[in-house]
Amino acid sequence: MLGFKSIKAALLISMLGFVSLIATTQVSAACSFVSTKDSSALAIKGTDTDTPQAKEFLETCINPYTKAYAADPTLIKAGGKKLFGYNGCSGCHGGKLEGVMAPSLRKDGGQGAFDTRWVYAKNATDKGMFETISGGSAGVSGGVMSPWNITLAEHVGDGLTTDDILKIIGYIRSEYRGDGEKTWLK
Repeated sequence: MLGFKSIKAALLISMLGFVSLIATTQVSAACSFVSTKDSSALAIKGTDTDTPQAKEFLETCINPYTKAYAADPTLIKAGGKKLFGYNGCSGCHGGKLEGVMAPSLRKDGGQGAFDTRWVYAKNATDKGMFETISGGSAGVSGGVMSPWNITLAEHVGDGLTTDDILKIIGYIRSEYRGDGEKTWLK
């Protein structure tokens, strides 16, 4: 009888380990990042200094700042908007996201071909926009965007943390004026 209980316990432990392995694999698969430049794997790594919001995103691919900024617009000014200006994003995308040397991020019209739609369709999701900002872009719209994520060796200047990028994305989403579906709020 003791042998039967031991077998049952070992079987239960094995099953729990298998379920845990599957769950871990599914989370990793959900948040495997792909380069906007060439569709190769984008090796974004978690760091010891990641905020709980950054850790949540790296596990779920859901940006917690997008909904937080939509719910409380007062958070935007001190968060993503400040980071957008401070890190030079406005030099190319404009101080009001209207597009200067790079496409508009408001998507409310303009003179450029990409001022009413995303240059990369995947930017309609926060994960896709994170991949574009983190790893840069190939320049389909006429200019090249350098990689910004601090965990990538080729990042620009001091780089941006995962948390900073997520706050900037939250700001961009809060200013969207296009007529497309706001898939990032679902």
